[in-house]
This record gives sequence, structure tokens and C-alpha cells, in this order.
Amino acid sequence: MELKEILSKCDHTLLTPTATWKEIREVCDDGAHYGCASVCIPASYVHQAAEYLGGRLPVCTVIGFPNGYDTTAAKCLMAEDAVRSGAGEVDMVINLGWVKDSRWQEVLEEIQAVKRACGGQLLKVIVECCFLTEEEKIRLCRIVTDSGAEYIKTSTGFGTGGATREDVALFAEHIGPHVKIKAAGGIADLRDAEEFIRLGASRLGTSRVVKAIKALEKANTNC
Repeated sequence: MELKEILSKCDHTLLTPTATWKEIREVCDDGAHYGCASVCIPASYVHQAAEYLGGRLPVCTVIGFPNGYDTTAAKCLMAEDAVRSGAGEVDMVINLGWVKDSRWQEVLEEIQAVKRACGGQLLKVIVECCFLTEEEKIRLCRIVTDSGAEYIKTSTGFGTGGATREDVALFAEHIGPHVKIKAAGGIADLRDAEEFIRLGASRLGTSRVVKAIKALEKANTNC
């Protein structure tokens, strides 16, 4: 698989709580330079990043992150604010407590409410697989399919585990035809990236792919 194709599926990501504008700006520059799908950054930097990028690259942000237990009203407000600030894509974390309580209708209704709050912009639903049983993952594939969201996403990267090949394959088997998969968390290198894409992921949430390519370029320059 060509590097350009892999990069075009990457949401170049920086979500550490200590992220500074200097670091965010570098992520924006790298994401635009390498032809990534988007940059995924904290909501407080969305407006600044969108102005800085000037349409060169979509800005993605996260809401209800990383724990997912904000109220539905708060998540909708976050989504509306993010879109108003310039976000073209929103990644939301579901309420995992509701999943464990089998409050499936409320999980569905919350995703639908956030989707409406996105005002037509793309929504990715983070289900945080490391906390779920296989039965719960399959049920959530159906719920995300019914919700109108465009993507189901494996992980926040802040839980006890990230994306696994097994989870991406399971999603690919159980989601509807209009839903895509985003693998995130623990994608270590180009080999990982290519494997997740082969298994069915249309997006990768990672910072390591761009870093790996920059390291390759540096090595080739020094040869």
C-alpha cells in the first residue's frame, strides 16, 4: 500500500491535556503537508486551528472525552460549539455506564441528538472497546448503524487498551453498509496502519504514522 493512501486515512492526532498552540500548529502543518484526512485536536484549539489552516485540512475534535459520562445536553452543546468554531468532524464518546445498564434506547437517542447537533458535519462514535464484551460491541454496531452517525470508532486512546485487529474485523462484520470504521489508540507503525486498513478501517486515529514517515525521510536524507 502506498504511503499516500495510508496518510489520506489518518486523523493526525494530538489530544494530550498539556498540548500547547505551538504543538497544535505543528500537527496542523504536518497534517496538511502529508495529506492527512484531518487533524484531531482539543476543542479549545478548534477555532484557532481552523483559522490557521484556512481550509487546507479539516479540523476534528472530541466531545464527552475521554470518559463519555457528560449529559446528553452537554455533549450536544459541545458539538454545536465545535462546529460553530470550525470543526468539520466530531468524535463523541458514548455513555459506557448506560451500556453496562443495557439502556440501549438512551444510548441510541444520545447519538442521534449529537448527530443533529453536528449540523450536517461528520460524526464518529467512540465506543471504547477495551471496556466492552463482544456482545456489547455487536449491539453497538447495530445502534451506531441506526443512529445516522458516519463512523464507529474503537477507542479514545486513554482507556486500558487501544484498537485491536479483532475489534476492527468484528465491526466490519456487523456494521451497516453506510457506516465506516475508525481505529484509534496503539497504532504503532506503518505496518500496523496497513493491517488495520486491510481489515476494514477507513480512518486511523494516530500521531505515529506521520512521525514514522518523518523519521524515514530524515534517515534517507542522512544516507
